[in-house]
Amino acid sequence: MLKGKTALVTGSTSGIGLGIAKALAAQGANIVLNGFGDVEGPKAEVAALGVKVGYHGADMSKPAEIEAMMQYAAQTFGRTDILVNNAGIQHVAPVEDFPPEKWDAILAINLSSAFHASRLAIPAMKSAGWGRIINVASVHGLVASAQKSAYVAAKHGLVGLTKVTALELATTGVTCNAICPGWVLTPLVQKQVDAKAAALGISNEEAKKQLLAEKEPSLQFTTPEELGQLAVFFCSDAGKNVRGVAWNMDGGWAAQ
Repeated sequence: MLKGKTALVTGSTSGIGLGIAKALAAQGANIVLNGFGDVEGPKAEVAALGVKVGYHGADMSKPAEIEAMMQYAAQTFGRTDILVNNAGIQHVAPVEDFPPEKWDAILAINLSSAFHASRLAIPAMKSAGWGRIINVASVHGLVASAQKSAYVAAKHGLVGLTKVTALELATTGVTCNAICPGWVLTPLVQKQVDAKAAALGISNEEAKKQLLAEKEPSLQFTTPEELGQLAVFFCSDAGKNVRGVAWNMDGGWAAQ
């Protein structure tokens, strides 16, 4: 379905980003990965699906590096047809104790990076008459949780950016939508599970159950693979008039 297209997925060396990258690759899209940590493993996983794979290690808190990444994608594959803004970090603390530098970093990576990548991708998408921008927000783009002020503010902002972008592109072949996952067992969430287990002196499995029970009625994690299939839908012909939605895949979290 996406043969000949190129998808750039930020924060895609693990977790949700890698799951989305692999789902798009399975539909024939060439992939530009971005992120820290192990690079060769994720590249091999995507390449095994029979597509071309590139990588750029841009720090998503730095606009100049984002610009260099977008130029790399254009020079390597022609243009970015599908942009998935997924990069994200987290820090948990009450507002009065929240380190200002953590606030700034979360806003930069979870929100501003999506603006910078989008503004650079849109002109070529409009010229081609086709494009997909998918912002990976969170259920925290729709509802709040205590001690996550920066993350919730950034994800609410990302949903707002999604709507504005979609409206500006409404008469073009370029769409913009947001995915709002609930709990997904990524390395980021596993850290929260580990912290809960240590704080309460319980097993990792019990900590997972308690974490889910607090918010997610389905009592099950959403998987990166499921989120990847939603991204594929947004890129399909069936999704061409889905514009500006914040689509929660959260086990009923926001329905409460």
